[in-house]
Amino acid sequence: MRKKFNITEEELVELLKDGDEKGLEVLYQNYSKALYNVIFQIVRSDEMAEEALQDGFLKIWKNASSYDKSKGTIFTWMLNICRNIAIDKTRSKDFKNEAKNQNIETSVNVERDHSTEITPDHIGVAKVVEKLKPELREVIDMIFLKGYTQIQAAEALKIPLGTIKTRSRNAILELRKYFAIIIALITTILNF
Repeated sequence: MRKKFNITEEELVELLKDGDEKGLEVLYQNYSKALYNVIFQIVRSDEMAEEALQDGFLKIWKNASSYDKSKGTIFTWMLNICRNIAIDKTRSKDFKNEAKNQNIETSVNVERDHSTEITPDHIGVAKVVEKLKPELREVIDMIFLKGYTQIQAAEALKIPLGTIKTRSRNAILELRKYFAIIIALITTILNF
């Protein structure tokens, strides 16, 4: 069973900067799954994703003193480190050799996944988010693009947590409506 630690982001950063292993443990418990998922989306290999995650946490641990909260949250900082490591892995000789040595079935499945997947990036999420009311867009930017928690967003915007939750929910509902229309249109076009 995991230990639960109730510490703020500022306390977590201080633990890391002091070289306290408790900080690394809290960091891993809170962020490893999210970071792994981002890495996996880049490398598309469990083994490479695990390796990149370990490399990422090692770099985070060694460079904790370089974190600057004025540039974003600790999660955003860690995300950039892990993302860059994952990209470096895809550029490595080992990764390229592994990709060449995939069996035909795996290769075909990977290619099919990339060619038919419709992601929000393909239909311009930034343009869609711009269409939201300013108060909804502000919350979406803070939580989903800058990596703030709802509590941190409430503190930064100086509005109640309940308002953040309501605005976040309303923004997601608006985005769902828009994407449902887009998907229906794409489906209709593909069926012709």
